[in-house]
Order: sequence, then structure tokens, then C-alpha cells
Amino acid sequence: MSAGRGGGRAGRATRKREELVGVFDTAWRQWVNPYPPVEQFSADQIEAIHLASLRILSETGIMVLSEDAQAQYRRGGMSVSAEGIVRFDPEGLMDLIALAPSQITLRARGKDRDVTIGGRHVGICTTGGTPNFSDLDGGRRPGTLALLDDFCRLAQSFDVIHMIGPFVEPQDVPTNLRHYAMTRSVLTMTDKVPFVFFRGTEAVADAYEIIRLSMGLTEDEFRDTPASYSVANSNSPLQLDHLMCRGIIDAAKGGQVMVLTPFTLAGAMAPVTLAGALVQQNAEALAGIALSQIVRPGAPVCYGSFTSNVDMKSGSPAFGTPEYTKAAFASGQLARRYGLPLRSSGVTASNAPDAQAAYEMQMSLWGALMGGTNLLLHGAGWLEGGLTASAEKFVMDVEMLQMFAELFKPVEVSEATLAVDAIAEVGHGGHFFGTQHTLERFETAFYSPLLSDWSNFENWRDRGSVDATHRANSIYKDKVATHEPPPLDPARLEAIDAFIARRTEEGGANIEI
Repeated sequence: MSAGRGGGRAGRATRKREELVGVFDTAWRQWVNPYPPVEQFSADQIEAIHLASLRILSETGIMVLSEDAQAQYRRGGMSVSAEGIVRFDPEGLMDLIALAPSQITLRARGKDRDVTIGGRHVGICTTGGTPNFSDLDGGRRPGTLALLDDFCRLAQSFDVIHMIGPFVEPQDVPTNLRHYAMTRSVLTMTDKVPFVFFRGTEAVADAYEIIRLSMGLTEDEFRDTPASYSVANSNSPLQLDHLMCRGIIDAAKGGQVMVLTPFTLAGAMAPVTLAGALVQQNAEALAGIALSQIVRPGAPVCYGSFTSNVDMKSGSPAFGTPEYTKAAFASGQLARRYGLPLRSSGVTASNAPDAQAAYEMQMSLWGALMGGTNLLLHGAGWLEGGLTASAEKFVMDVEMLQMFAELFKPVEVSEATLAVDAIAEVGHGGHFFGTQHTLERFETAFYSPLLSDWSNFENWRDRGSVDATHRANSIYKDKVATHEPPPLDPARLEAIDAFIARRTEEGGANIEI
């Protein structure tokens, strides 16, 4: 059982809910979005974006820096110039995209922790890849392995977090050994689906091996079992570098999920118009996904959306903007046009876990979730445009995610819930506090907050006038302190540690190839 989601009234409601539904709340662990996605453009406009993308791919092409990837594209029927520019045959490209699965189930190490993405299914990930960590106690500082461990403990505590991102970079571990420490931390502190960085073939192979050992799978079983996810970022505009090409190829061969995400910031690395930025995003995404399908037809992939805009006064990235939200809606339409799962993000440009962080995150979440995303990256903890993982922001985001999880739950309409007898019993001008209908349901009738304080002003003041950010800090420290590692077979842990020891003695991974 995961740690409780709060004390007092919230804690009682959680315990009652768990008594009713079992060990966990299925709807929180397995999200299904009941709402039709918001559509930014008409079908004709989406088709115009699609056709413009194909024109870019066939006429301008994508610069591919990897000779191995160039050879794969040639094998797939594309033309490759001497300079490494790949130009795509539109019909052949669409044939390749059609090979990718529309729905994927990622196997987790923990019982009932598998995550399905695609269709109306949604998986929620933590933030990841940040070089810094911050909390109210110590401020902003470089990430360490100990801080990564604490974030893993925190993420394990909440059922609305389904997948583990790399959180914060442990800069106290050398880069050639870092993936060993990070992967081991995630697999011992949590039992959720892990992330693997594309940092060269050796590092990817090492991480896959550690994950395979943790799950007790044979090599063949692992290749046929998506059990991790990775992100390949195209180098916008219109370029795929060596490491990203290697990652796409390695993930396809390994049978693991690859999320192709262009880094298209309108006004900087993409056209200033939203339609133009989406044309470029779409072209880059299709090019990278096609490579995976050439390498292994049917390889599990996800269409990645990260289109936003920059502040035209400074050139700095902006997130949680109206443009970001519109792009998220449109990206959902594009992904569905190709029958691919969609990745979006929960992001903010704020430098502190403040009101700006909250409202920009809320805009991001509405754009992603109501746009039909299947994989929400950076769902909790992202701050400072991705440069910092914040403890307090993580808890604030979990509160918002739990609210969305409740929003996605179906509402029962039955003779009992229509409450005709209760309404008649109360009659005119009465109240429902003491009715049997209310007494039977009051503990689980409504969402019980993790972070929000619903007390009146006087009670809040008498308890010290503690604001949401400081309450989030207390929750963070409590979850870290009360964390219990999920079970891991001692023989599997011994095999993991032996593998890491051997690879460390061999000098670790060459992260340049």
C-alpha cells in the first residue's frame, strides 16, 4: 500500500476509500480520460499541416548526423545526400508510421503498476533531467545522488505518479557511471516504470540490463516487453544528432518505448507562427519515428509535443502560455491522425514554487490532458524551465494531478445517487447534514485535498498562518521520512549490484558513442 495522502479529514477519507476499493484506488493508478479531446483546428486545417510537413520532409529534408542512421534510412527507401540530408518519400513514410502501435502497455516491476498509453489511457511521469534541486530548507543547489533518492521516495508515495523520470542529475557521480547509480536508485526506491537516458549505446545497454535483472526477465522476454521509456529530442530545426539517432535505434532494437520530441520553440528554433511551428514539429517527429520503424517494424513509440513560444523581449522559453496550450490541443489531433500515442508536458517558466508556477502548470495540464495526451512528462516537480526540480512544486503538482484523477472518475447515476427520497425527506428549507443519505457517504463523497487548507481564516491564523508552499515542504519531508522501499527479490538486487560492480571496474560506459 502506498503512503497515505494526508492526515485529519483527508486521511480518514483516504483510509475509508481504501477499505472500499482495496489496496489502492484503481482510477488513480490507471487513468482513463472520459472526455472528448479539445480540438484546436478543423480537419481540413490539420490536413494542411500534415501536407506541409510532408513537403518539408520531401523537399527540404532532415539533416542526419549519424552514418548508421543514414544507412537505415537508405534501407527504408529514403534518399540520403552526401551531406547527410535525408529526403522522404511521403507514401513510404506513411507506410512506416502505420507500423507503429497505437497503444502500448509498459510493464512495471511492482504489482498493479503497469501503465497503458494510447487511446484514452494516460500515464503520469515525474519531472526529469534537471541539473539542480531546490527546497525551502536549502535553496537551489546542484543535484546529488542523495537528493535523487529522496525524490524517488517522494514519488513512490503517490498513486497518481505512474512513471519515474530522472528527476535531478546527481552531479556528485561521474557521467560515465551516473546511469548505474540513477537506474539503481529508481529500481530500489520505487517499483514504477523507469526512464532511460539516451547517452550512448553502452549506457543505454547498461540501463536496460539493470532493468531486465530487476524484473527477472530473459533477454528475449525483455526485448518483447516494454518496461522503460526514453526521450529523443530532435535538434530543431530539422536535425537529428548522433546520440539521438543512436538512442532511437537502440530503443527499437531493445523493444523499449521511444518518445520522439522536437524542441520547437516558436520564434527561436521554429517559425513564429503557431501553424508553422507545428508543421516543423510534425516533420521532425515523423522523421524520427520512421527511423524506429525501419529498424524494427512495430517498435513502441510515442509522438512527442513540446511546442511553445519564447519571450520575444528576452528570447527566454515561455511555458504554460496560451500558445503552449493551443499547441498541445493541436498536437493531440496530429497524433490521433497517425494513430500514435501522444506525449505532452506539465511545465512552467517560474523560478519559484509560487503563484506563477501554479497557474502556468494548470494551463499546461489543461492543454495536455484535455488535448488528449497519453503520456504526461514533467507531471510533478518541474521548475525554472526545467533547470530545477523543486520539492515543494512536486507536492503542489501532485495536488493538481489528484484533482484531475478525480475529475476523470465516472459519476454514478443510479436510484441511490439521484437522491429523490433524501430530497423529499428534507423537504423545503431544511439541510442534508444529518440525513442517512449523507451519513452513509460523507467520508468519500468529495475529493479530500493533500495540500489545500479549507479551514476558516481564524483557524488558519491560529495554526501559524502556514501558506501552501510551506505546507508542501512539510509533506515532502514527511513522505521522505516515512518511505518504505517496495520489495525487491534479494537475488535480483545481488545480480544488479554485481553487474554494476563489473561495469564500473571496466571503466563504465563510453557516453560519446
